[in-house]
Amino acid sequence: MTDEYKTISNKTGKGTYTEKRSKFLAFSHHVDTLDEIKELVASYKKQYYDARHVCYAYVLGAAREEFRANDDGEPSSTAGKPILGQINSNELTNILIVVVRYYGGVNLGTGGLIVAYRTAAAEAIADSYIETKQVEEDVEYQFTYPMMNGVMRIVKEMQPQIINQHFDNTCSITLRIRKSEAEQLRSRLAKLDFE
Repeated sequence: MTDEYKTISNKTGKGTYTEKRSKFLAFSHHVDTLDEIKELVASYKKQYYDARHVCYAYVLGAAREEFRANDDGEPSSTAGKPILGQINSNELTNILIVVVRYYGGVNLGTGGLIVAYRTAAAEAIADSYIETKQVEEDVEYQFTYPMMNGVMRIVKEMQPQIINQHFDNTCSITLRIRKSEAEQLRSRLAKLDFE
């Protein structure tokens, strides 16, 4: 199991493609939730209300299991699927690509549409900054105050990010660490109970 994934930064990537007077405007966005996706798609439909089609595809989650492609009235699989294909060939996740089409009066045919949407999406990805991120997991641990030195020694050695901490008679700490190291962190903390 890999605990890394590729996504794009928060900068909006842009791409354009023109074919037989039809203009395709592509935009790539970093997204983390379905609500963000719905808002972005709605804003593009509002902003480009005079466009013939606002097609899109997205992939969410480190495991890349949540995805959708939407043709928005184009012939089946000629818009959303080519956009999704570009996302998949770049192995990206947490990304939304919207392609707005202004119809130029000449039909492109299914092959022409596929090339147009694929190329516009590829341009938007090329204009984005791709970054590799780690899948992280939160580890919560409760302990008594005398165990503080042991807990902090493990934190110093394994270097998880401290998300939350509360020190009193009973102490608690929430640590964020790379998923592949979470089990090791849990077991090292659990062993403190027996020292």
